[in-house]
Amino acid sequence: MYLPPHFEARDPAIAHDVVRAHPLATLVSTDDDGLPFVTHLPLHLEVGQGGGADVLWGHVARPNPHWRLLQARPRALVSVLGPQAYLSPRVYPDLARVPSWNYIAVAATVEARLVDDADDKDSLLKCLIADHEPAYAAQWRAMDAGLAQRMLAGIVGLELRVLQWRCKLKINQHRPEAHARQHAIYAAGGEQERALARWMERLGCAPVPTAPEAGT
Repeated sequence: MYLPPHFEARDPAIAHDVVRAHPLATLVSTDDDGLPFVTHLPLHLEVGQGGGADVLWGHVARPNPHWRLLQARPRALVSVLGPQAYLSPRVYPDLARVPSWNYIAVAATVEARLVDDADDKDSLLKCLIADHEPAYAAQWRAMDAGLAQRMLAGIVGLELRVLQWRCKLKINQHRPEAHARQHAIYAAGGEQERALARWMERLGCAPVPTAPEAGT
């Protein structure tokens, strides 16, 4: 990933927040011809404790050849795209500017291990259920045992141990003369723009809104 120093963030907490907010990731590794092979899949983040590595958990359909590629070459890349939006040149006080695009992106170099034990895959699925629809857990537990086993047999779980996080926060932070107008436009925009406005506030590129005092 092209990563100019002024857009780089080294705090793993930033990567954690982006992955949790945008769990649909892109898993990239190489096929037998040396070409990229891509799978889009939701991932559950387990933050490492006591100096241990962070781990991303997910699964692919058994017919998907990606798990076999990972079995042969475990090193892979996980990419997550956070909020993104157009950046108009009208945010600048001068006219010698061009349009651009702002975005938050995270890339992780990972080491993959296949998870094919039924109980382990069941635990993995329960983590994803807890992330996205906890109420579904009861329905999963009550499912006919034979059907549940067939569904588990149809997937291959993935344990993706994070070797390195790389975070790119491209929100024009190196152009402070544009911050006020850029933030105002984003704060008044759609969901993606408002998310970028919050990132500007988090990184000190815009004032954090304060709640009105009681009685005012």
